[in-house]
Amino acid sequence: MSPRHPVLFVSHGAPDVLLKPGASVALWQRLGAELPRPRAILVISAHWAAREPTVSTAATPDTIHDFGGFPDALYAMEYPAPGAPALAARVRELLAAAALPCAETPDRGLDHGAWIPLKAMYPQADIPVVQLALQPFAGTDWHRRIGAALRPLRDEGVLILASGAVTHNFGWLTWGENSKPVEAARAFAAWLGEALARDDRPALLDYRRQSAHGAAAHPSEEHLLPLFSALGAASPGEIPLRLEPEYTYGGLAMDAYLWQDASPAPFNPEH
Repeated sequence: MSPRHPVLFVSHGAPDVLLKPGASVALWQRLGAELPRPRAILVISAHWAAREPTVSTAATPDTIHDFGGFPDALYAMEYPAPGAPALAARVRELLAAAALPCAETPDRGLDHGAWIPLKAMYPQADIPVVQLALQPFAGTDWHRRIGAALRPLRDEGVLILASGAVTHNFGWLTWGENSKPVEAARAFAAWLGEALARDDRPALLDYRRQSAHGAAAHPSEEHLLPLFSALGAASPGEIPLRLEPEYTYGGLAMDAYLWQDASPAPFNPEH
């Protein structure tokens, strides 16, 4: 029997991370090279919101440049991965089995929360990709339930990629080179890592009250909600590997979390 496929949460950072690649891009490249190759990828990105869970059935999803004010080179980038309508149908089936709604759309492309990390992980763009929309005002436990419903995909060769941010307060950002990490960002990232290491789901789901910096780290919740879908897709007691590549613009903790099967050879950040 094949090992259970990993679940990965990444902080995708500012879109220009690909134009000045540092530790985060290097980490994504290593993950793509060393994790078991998936047959398809399901992305839950902070940058697609809908009133209910919605999957894209596009056979050839467009690359969406959903940002402004960056260099022209970024708008010239494309990520022409194929879609996976059969995986989209399977997502709908699993959510329905969990008594959760799911709609579909035929023309949604890949937003930058999806294609920015994927372009580093799988630059050949040869693995089919499907996106699932989140619900920004539905809360943490709703997204955990979605992830739990999708857990069987891990045994079907699908990489569940949750793409958001450990910290996402624009007021914490500084735009100079070599900006020092904001202490509040460090504190929240540390709290989150410790709670995940304990698998303390009650504290995690109530992070805005349980952490001194939770509400400040996320004035709106959409960038942390993908983490809760990843948490749901993990089995209770399955502890993630925390990967801490860097801080960008001072206030963006670029941490990633990897829930992985113990065999045959788990990802080792020391290699």
